[in-house]
Amino acid sequence: MKYAIIESGGKQYKAVEGATIEVDRLPEEIGKKIEIKSVLLVSDGNNITVGTPTVSGATVKTTIVDQFKGPKILVFKYHPRKRYRLKRGHRQQYTRLQIDSIQTKAAAKPTDEAPAKPAAKPAAAAPPEKKPAAKKAAAPAEKKPAAKKTTKKTDDKK
Repeated sequence: MKYAIIESGGKQYKAVEGATIEVDRLPEEIGKKIEIKSVLLVSDGNNITVGTPTVSGATVKTTIVDQFKGPKILVFKYHPRKRYRLKRGHRQQYTRLQIDSIQTKAAAKPTDEAPAKPAAKPAAAAPPEKKPAAKKAAAPAEKKPAAKKTTKKTDDKK
């Protein structure tokens, strides 16, 4: 089964030849043919081509079938004890597209000659082993005078 993942309106859709998809409204007329070039993935049975970010040379040819509105969605805002109530509605506009064909750039025909392999680079010589650094004879650090211990004398008064 041949299909493609396309991008339209910041969203991704699975386009199958002969099927219809509903995308966010496109500013075109009904019956107009559109070519979508933002193809993210193409699958043709066993071969899957993933784009980075899009597949170069791949296009999806579509025809606009319908322009319609989606179902009404109610938005109700309410703040208790504040006498605040707000009721709004929204109907998203969509475009229905008929997928006519999925086209990819023709793959290059294989030739009889094997592609030339790049010359192997000579193995790099192992880096010379590092000798352990000789320890420097450090001068003995000056000793600080020892702190005097003080004891607290307690007077026992009875």
